[in-house]
Amino acid sequence: MPTLFKKLLFTGVIALFCASSFAQKGVEDGSKYGHGEDSVRCLKNYSLFTEYVKQKAYLDALPSWQIVYNECPLAGKSVYSDGIKIIEYRINKEKDKAKKDELISEMIAIYDQRIKYFGNDRKYNESWIVGRKATSLYKYKKSDRDSRVQIQEWLKQSIDARKTSSEITVLVTYMQNTERMYEAGQAGPEDMVNSYIYVNDILGQMIEKTSKEKSKEKIRSIKDNVEKLFATSGAADCETIEKIFGPQLAENTENLDWLKMVNKLLARADCEDAQLLYDISENLHVIEPSSSSAYGLARMYLKTQDLDKAVEYYNEAISLEEDPEQKGTFHYQLGLIMYNKGKLADARSNARKAIELRSDWGEPYILIGNLYAQSAKNFGSNEFEHKTAYWAAVDQFVKAKSVDSNSAAKANELIKLYSQYFPGTEEIFFNGLTVGSSYKLGGWINTSTKVRAK
Repeated sequence: MPTLFKKLLFTGVIALFCASSFAQKGVEDGSKYGHGEDSVRCLKNYSLFTEYVKQKAYLDALPSWQIVYNECPLAGKSVYSDGIKIIEYRINKEKDKAKKDELISEMIAIYDQRIKYFGNDRKYNESWIVGRKATSLYKYKKSDRDSRVQIQEWLKQSIDARKTSSEITVLVTYMQNTERMYEAGQAGPEDMVNSYIYVNDILGQMIEKTSKEKSKEKIRSIKDNVEKLFATSGAADCETIEKIFGPQLAENTENLDWLKMVNKLLARADCEDAQLLYDISENLHVIEPSSSSAYGLARMYLKTQDLDKAVEYYNEAISLEEDPEQKGTFHYQLGLIMYNKGKLADARSNARKAIELRSDWGEPYILIGNLYAQSAKNFGSNEFEHKTAYWAAVDQFVKAKSVDSNSAAKANELIKLYSQYFPGTEEIFFNGLTVGSSYKLGGWINTSTKVRAK
């Protein structure tokens, strides 16, 4: 136990036990209140403080509570649960740091005395009390370096003993305290990852054990929050994830839960180039084909320039994806691959599907515009018809910025670039057209546009 924490705790214990000079009653023979006048005194004060606590008159409850706490510690578990309410009220009201620290130490002493006299309780035993003690200390001392170490020790002790019977608050606090230790340099990225795995696994088991759907939903929500906490901690970088999970892959190739967890971590950390992502995806896809596993494989083959295989898995990812926005993203990315393969009509088809699914996204329009512009030299049968393709291209860039302000800068640059390739006024005249009139492009572009001069 850290030296500073020992000093504070010792001070608090002395202060609490000096609050009354009376000897403890009933401890020797196991009676709750002692005997004779002693029992009358205990019962009277027990009734008094209980009533005051119900009314939230915590300062009024303090004197009678101290008598019961010090003289008849076996009176009941409520002596300790109400004692925590009283001491926390005092802590929250106290402005002086030294006095607040003394009160916090007294709070810990209350938990320790409960362990001494009620640690073998069937439901709320020592491991449960230790968990509560840790979360209470975290509430007030999470910024204290020494206290964080002690908090982590108690939390781990509680969770190790209780597993799926752990309180949700204890599990979440364990992750939060690990993150604070990581940020302060008291824990490494591997500690953060291991804490996440530990808590995530227990929460997963709790979901499986729970029969009530409302409870399942609540735990799932907590599990998602724990995952987000880990993902944003900075510890979940690609190198750390590969270092920890890479050696475990061989023995987990058929472990669906493990594969899903690692796949999700790699995806959240944007580890598109990690070999582990590809290996995980292949194994995951064999057991349970999903959009994310198909996407992982598509990216793997894209990296190795096996475009046919990449297209195959992109199409599979699209067919398995249920989220319209993500499906639209996949279509757009597939369009880029088709563009790279020289399949312009297929590229445009995928871009148009992306637009259907994400109508407020400008990138698919820019892709179509680039398709038209890049094919201009081969479009039509003469120089003038080549140039008309740029009208259709610019139409797409204009559309892009009209639906998506984030695409405006790129669209404006492309409009400026390709507008200079428009035919001149005389060239338009000699082809029997007038500026501003409607014009129909044939061929694979097959669209209507307006005549414009450079």
